Amino acid sequence: MFVWLYWIITLTIATYASVYVIKKMPENGFTVLTAFYVVYLAASQVLATRIIVFDLGFYSFYAPAAVFIYPFIAQVVDMINEVYGERRTHISIFIAFATQVLFVLFIGMVSNLSPAPFFELEDAWKSLFGLSIRITIASWVSFMVCSNLDAWVFASLKKRFFEKEKNFKHDTLINPYIWLRSSASDIVNLTLDSLIFVFIAFYGVMPVLPLFIGQLISKNIIGFLDNPWFVLYKKMLEK
Repeated sequence: MFVWLYWIITLTIATYASVYVIKKMPENGFTVLTAFYVVYLAASQVLATRIIVFDLGFYSFYAPAAVFIYPFIAQVVDMINEVYGERRTHISIFIAFATQVLFVLFIGMVSNLSPAPFFELEDAWKSLFGLSIRITIASWVSFMVCSNLDAWVFASLKKRFFEKEKNFKHDTLINPYIWLRSSASDIVNLTLDSLIFVFIAFYGVMPVLPLFIGQLISKNIIGFLDNPWFVLYKKMLEK
């Protein structure tokens, strides 16, 4: 129960902070959203090392703890796209990717140093940060493909339904065209990410179907749950 409370509070703070900076300090908006993007991505790299149980009552499955963070990543791509457009969203994606390459390189650099004789957590360190080349490649490929595809799908739907969205007479919170582009782009991103990552990282090593199903279900459930915050973000930007 508490994890969902933390999740709601964190997402709400990030949403309000993003809107505040964009409206009050517009010259810093892109930088702040990209910073959130980088933080989410780095957190997901660390949290992915812990496998947790999702119990839906009628069905249980396993997935990396980072599934709670992946929807944040997909949403911030939409938030950048909404205000700054597709081109700058792709720039933000490449910036975030570059930071993750550096993150892995720094871990590799430090891991090759000899631990102090009194450091008793070396095995835990290696277990947590000992990324295999295959998993790293899987993560990078899935990230670049899915994030850029997310940006394209979102921008395409926004352009396709621009007039209908603009002419919608009711409250922004129930505008179906805003919900459509947010939900559709996230579904494409999170589903394809699960498929690419699991098959590249684990094919021939572990049974990939259960891992894929676990990630697919958990990511998309949480991804759908965070859509109201994007719609709220859109509404607050209009005030």
